[in-house]
Amino acid sequence: MLEYDIAVIGGGPAGMAAAAAAYDSGVKNICIIDREEKTGGILKQCIHSGFGLHKLGKELTGPEYAEVYTEKINKRGIKVYSETMVTDVSPDKTVTARSTGGILKIKAKAVILAMGCRERSRGALNTAGTRPAGIYSAGTAQKLMNCDGFSVGKRAVILGSGDIGLIMARRMSLEGAKVEAVCEIMPYSGGLTRNIVQCLEDFGIPLFLSTTVAEIHGSERLEGVTVAKVDENRNIIDSTRRFIPCDTLLLSVGLIPENELTENAGVLMDRITGGALVDENRQTQREGIFACGNVLHVHDLVDYVSDEAEIAGRAAAEYVKGKLESGGTVKVRAGNGVRYVLPQRINRNSSEKVYLFLRVSKPFGKVRYTVSSGGRVLSVAVRPKAVPGEMEKLPLEIKNLGSDDDEITVSLEETE
Repeated sequence: MLEYDIAVIGGGPAGMAAAAAAYDSGVKNICIIDREEKTGGILKQCIHSGFGLHKLGKELTGPEYAEVYTEKINKRGIKVYSETMVTDVSPDKTVTARSTGGILKIKAKAVILAMGCRERSRGALNTAGTRPAGIYSAGTAQKLMNCDGFSVGKRAVILGSGDIGLIMARRMSLEGAKVEAVCEIMPYSGGLTRNIVQCLEDFGIPLFLSTTVAEIHGSERLEGVTVAKVDENRNIIDSTRRFIPCDTLLLSVGLIPENELTENAGVLMDRITGGALVDENRQTQREGIFACGNVLHVHDLVDYVSDEAEIAGRAAAEYVKGKLESGGTVKVRAGNGVRYVLPQRINRNSSEKVYLFLRVSKPFGKVRYTVSSGGRVLSVAVRPKAVPGEMEKLPLEIKNLGSDDDEITVSLEETE
């Protein structure tokens, strides 16, 4: 049994940022447990630029951004257990893991969950048709091309307009492949506006909204797909079916936070985000267990992942030192036009400004966000637009809360 003050599960951008922040807060006995050979997580295969603009003030590629935090970890001498798979986290913060050296058990005073997320696969879609070669999740294709140097196909259709799918449309075009179409079942895109412009419009790749893959064709290798429009209930409209010949189908149909370990630890979950229920310190209802990054809720910018991880890291350090105060909490809920808000609760005695992260339920034009409690308006923010693919960040001063407030509501209204 090894003993650490803080055990961080996951060596991606969230895990590394959390560990570095905890170290800088005065707790030195920290370890990171990562199942891959090298830290960096998903960033290692994201060779495109656009990372670090908010956090570091400069534009980096994914591997460059990962290297910044890897150097922070190495400089601080934080122990990293690589190629080590965590199989269980108990409610008493005992971490069980497997590696080439055998079984590893770690007793920690605090645990930070930073396991990231995985892609939804074809099996979850129940798409009709055969099962030929040539069907990949967008992230798998990205890794094969960027890390292993393989070409995955010459003529592709992409299902889903999430950011990875959009980026892979551009990547395949740059490698000489023809991207026939990007199909999105929703009436709006799920990716960042900048990715729609830079990855589709700049390359002349068509985006078909309210459209899905109705059938897959081919025996040994994919020969084509049948696409069709869908109605408001997302049912296929048979009269709109049409065949697109292709040898590759990439799926960018959503990300699922990897929370099996979280559930094993007895942590309460949020059915909307797919992650844990947390307070402003990113602490779950299990004292001493914190969560951050994509395992908590799916982010669109790694800069926000690092910000959130640093909150969790500093709070974990304060918990270990016995300085993390927790008084009564106020529930935070999503109101009109808002799909979810995080954190889901806020401690009354919090002395710092809290940032509320949220996503809207559908695209809006100019909007006014209102944070209210007990009929009182706590803060207001105006934004030129709001879309589900882009996460919003709203500041909130805790000192505005009244002693009888027990719930905060975040809602929006469209303005002229």
